[in-house]
Amino acid sequence: MPKYPAERINTLGSDSGDMNTRKYKQIVSSINEVGPIEPLSVIQPDRKKPEYLVLDGHLRVLALKELGMSVGPCLFAKDDETFSYNHHINRLSTIAEHYMIRRAFDRGVSKERLARAFNVNLSSINRRINLLEGICPEAITLLQDKQFTPDVTRILRNMKAARQVEAVELMIASNTITVAHAEALLKATPPEQRTDVKPAEREKKTAPIEQIEKLEKEMSQVQEKYQEAESSDGSDLLNLVVAKGYLTKLLANGAVESYIGRHEPEILTHLELVVNTVSIEEAVQQQGLEQPAEAAS
Repeated sequence: MPKYPAERINTLGSDSGDMNTRKYKQIVSSINEVGPIEPLSVIQPDRKKPEYLVLDGHLRVLALKELGMSVGPCLFAKDDETFSYNHHINRLSTIAEHYMIRRAFDRGVSKERLARAFNVNLSSINRRINLLEGICPEAITLLQDKQFTPDVTRILRNMKAARQVEAVELMIASNTITVAHAEALLKATPPEQRTDVKPAEREKKTAPIEQIEKLEKEMSQVQEKYQEAESSDGSDLLNLVVAKGYLTKLLANGAVESYIGRHEPEILTHLELVVNTVSIEEAVQQQGLEQPAEAAS
């Protein structure tokens, strides 16, 4: 990045009225405080002459001259870049200012010093440093050579990328890149295209995987216990049937029944309970037969 004498740089195309603008005063204050950060873009129309034409940085050249600085950092442009610079980057845009402040900050210049250089408060410097945070590249490209307040990108940050591009295109088309316009577009943005609106919690139609696994495990345990109970109950039922048959024959003997009744009446009661025990199916059938009988009576 060579340095060229300011007096040999032709500022053709600059307007002396620009020296009265707030932007120019900020540039002067910035260069005076932290020195030139953003290089000038120049081209040498005639290689035989030691003169250069400014393509980008007219106000910085005027500021350098006003501050009595004889040299400044420059980027040497190629011929095919002339049209782009002359027609698109004649003034310091908001994004160009952001890059300039960002470079100074990255080089170690404190925010306090930058605030003094631009004659603004620390809050404004923070907004300028973080100007493009959360802004998609397409929207940045559209705003590249525009001038707007940092609060515009603060509002755009609440939109998703596609909506950011759409909003910027609408503001450029109406030539009103303002906070009011950006806020109006944000209010008109559907919730699904905003980043500051949390999506509504949807009802879960299926249980979480953890609950499903737990349910499957419990079902498996129940099935195992059922199989164990089924096998043991079958054996117990067989034993009960054999015992019931034996006791039925035993109590059918009147002498035995009389003897047990006299000496162990409680045991006789339990034996009769076993003999009179029926299966569930038999109990249901008996209950069904008893109900019509009661109705008939």
